[in-house]
Amino acid sequence: MKIVHVITRLIVGGAQENTLLTCEGLRRRGQEVILITGPSPGPEGSLLPRAKSGGYEVMELPALRRNPHPAADWSAYGELRRSFARLKPDVVHTHSSKAGILGRAAAWKQHVPVIVHTMHGLAFHPYQGRLINTGWILLERWAACRCHAIVAVADAMTRQALREGIGRPEQFITIYSGMEIDKFALRPEARQLAREKLGIGPEKIVVGTIARLQPLKGHSDILKIAPRVLACEPNLHFLWIGDGVFNDRFRSEIRSRNWSDRFTLTGLVSPEQVAELIPAMDILLHPSYREGLPRAVPQALLAGVPAIVYDCDGAAEICLHSRTGVLIQPGATAAMGDAVLELAGDAAKRRRLGQAGREFAASLFDANIMVAKLETLYEKLHAKFGKE
Repeated sequence: MKIVHVITRLIVGGAQENTLLTCEGLRRRGQEVILITGPSPGPEGSLLPRAKSGGYEVMELPALRRNPHPAADWSAYGELRRSFARLKPDVVHTHSSKAGILGRAAAWKQHVPVIVHTMHGLAFHPYQGRLINTGWILLERWAACRCHAIVAVADAMTRQALREGIGRPEQFITIYSGMEIDKFALRPEARQLAREKLGIGPEKIVVGTIARLQPLKGHSDILKIAPRVLACEPNLHFLWIGDGVFNDRFRSEIRSRNWSDRFTLTGLVSPEQVAELIPAMDILLHPSYREGLPRAVPQALLAGVPAIVYDCDGAAEICLHSRTGVLIQPGATAAMGDAVLELAGDAAKRRRLGQAGREFAASLFDANIMVAKLETLYEKLHAKFGKE
């Protein structure tokens, strides 16, 4: 089959890593793969070099931008239609909200046999205005009528979409976001090497966060609990992996509070480096207010690191309360501080949760499993719709 994937941009992020692993896996399985993407600037970093070295064709459309722009969006829609007309794909698979709407519309208009969309996260959420949410919901309802299947990265995505009248139940299938699980395997020397690289002593209890430094990722909540937990646990140390628009703001606040020796901010690192740095952690703290399914959580669990996670969207499907980590209500900073101190003071519990988490994550998040399920979905849909 000829399979075209469309994504708005290739920054360093979960949806983008998922898409590249899918393209790479499908190519290895003998499929013809083309990836169409828009520009990928920004402090988050770019995965475009990896895409271009993946052994499949990569097309860049300058008009395919993340933010709404009527003239550029119309131009991108036209470019996508012309690309599909020329490529004649068997399957178009779109990712992210903007590419999902424009890509599905263009593929439907060009009578592409099979059209699939993945919901990595939802563009509408409680933390933005009603007018914007209503606009996205109406667009997603419209686009759902122009595809044959919708892949959700968590069951929670399906429930939220159907609750807003997006799609039909029979359109949805949950396929968890895959990753290269071998990169996160436990290695005896990994903890020491990671800490030496970061300059963090072996006696420290490291609470790590893997997320872009941007709104709704919860870093501000961590700073709220810092005075209490740092005072109660002298060896506690925070490790933040990632970069973003709030980088300067957070670094300035940490300096002003005289916490520079209690925080390590790595800045931008590649996905490969993330796997190398996770073993430095004793606990993953992921207080994000908005996720499809937080990719950082299974990555940490695969390395045997238990997680403390805000219970939003699909988090509860991987952070099983008291089994692989601790779930707390979004914004409940007092409970978050309590959970950090409890796990920091109980190494046996950390080991128990980490062991269970590693086994659970390995059974769900292998990229090979994800790619095989997607290929089966394409074949099933092509057999049903390909001759229409």
